[in-house]
Amino acid sequence: MRCSIGGLVWRLDMRGQWAKALGSGIGRFAAVAAALACVGAAPWVSPDAPAAAKVRFGGDQRSTRVVLELDQSAHGKLIQPAANQADASGKVVLALPGVDVRSDLGGDGEGLVRAWSMDHVAGATTLQLDLTRPARVVRRFLLAPTEGAPHYRYVMDLEAAAPAKAVLTRIVTPATVHARKVIVIDAGHGGKDPGALGSAAQEKDLTLAAAKALKKRLERDGRYQVVLTRADDDFVPLERRVQLARGAEADLFISLHADAGADPSLRGATIYTLSDKGSDRVARNVMNKDDWFINVDLPSRDRSVNQILLDLTQRATKNQSSAFAEELVNRVGGETTMLQHSHRAAGYVVLMATDVPAVLLEMGFITNPQDEALLRDPRRRVRLMNAVGDSIDDYFAAQRRYAAR
Repeated sequence: MRCSIGGLVWRLDMRGQWAKALGSGIGRFAAVAAALACVGAAPWVSPDAPAAAKVRFGGDQRSTRVVLELDQSAHGKLIQPAANQADASGKVVLALPGVDVRSDLGGDGEGLVRAWSMDHVAGATTLQLDLTRPARVVRRFLLAPTEGAPHYRYVMDLEAAAPAKAVLTRIVTPATVHARKVIVIDAGHGGKDPGALGSAAQEKDLTLAAAKALKKRLERDGRYQVVLTRADDDFVPLERRVQLARGAEADLFISLHADAGADPSLRGATIYTLSDKGSDRVARNVMNKDDWFINVDLPSRDRSVNQILLDLTQRATKNQSSAFAEELVNRVGGETTMLQHSHRAAGYVVLMATDVPAVLLEMGFITNPQDEALLRDPRRRVRLMNAVGDSIDDYFAAQRRYAAR
């Protein structure tokens, strides 16, 4: 027995328990933590289990996301295959110590997952995924409960070991995986837009020089693919900068600027991530399909489902942006003065990509003699950009450590 709402399929298994899986055609999107139900349906959970658990899938034969909903925090240990390795047996086995479902459970999967099963042995719940083809576990992380999603969510992203023939349209998601991380560096202003003016420099010149220094730092060991939104004194509209980042399927976007103020004694760097109001503006325009510069393919005909999909994507992207911003505060603060409350939120257009973690770095005040001198000095500018590069290394290293847990 089964019924469908907005492309989400609820299946009744042989134990009379409900499991929900995403319908086909949503590309590489994360599973939805949606409170949708068919009449008479109840969430899948063992009656004796202290931790409510659901297993959800979303994706295709190229990339699939697996989400476990838990009512408690959990640390997973990947038993098979080794991290970022494909296993010829076509299985993924994940242990969750301390999580007790007290029942053997299972069902059909989606995308790369043919079927799944879960059992409890020696104090740990084990999730086994039977795959349709060899695949790697490229990312694992835990999401804490939020107002709209009251459960913990343990997420695993699977990527096919070899390219699949069918490639679906990219949907809003920060889960794209590259052999080298793609970093988009945005030199603020340019061309007819000079930006702020100092006593001896224009903002557009300082941001371009800093962008080139950061590009050189990131490319020196071959770990990153670096894209500049502008390489010369060109005018690039703000919306186009966001489109370039999304088109490159960037893993990270950083926009470089120099601040200005009426008080010449005011100095210090500041890091901005997208504000809640900015996120709401994006969601409103995307959902209403206005003449909006961010083109998002939403998979469902059900508006409420699409709203949840978009909300989850934006939330994950904002979390990643904030994590990178904190790395920037730590590293940049070692090279220059930081403004009080150095991590702030704003509705800047360049931060509005739904699926690309993004920050805007005000490197200092061009209207302050000390900050302007720092940004004009090639050696000190290189040191500052090296610190930014180190923060990027730290950010991705933290992601790898978490995925290896």
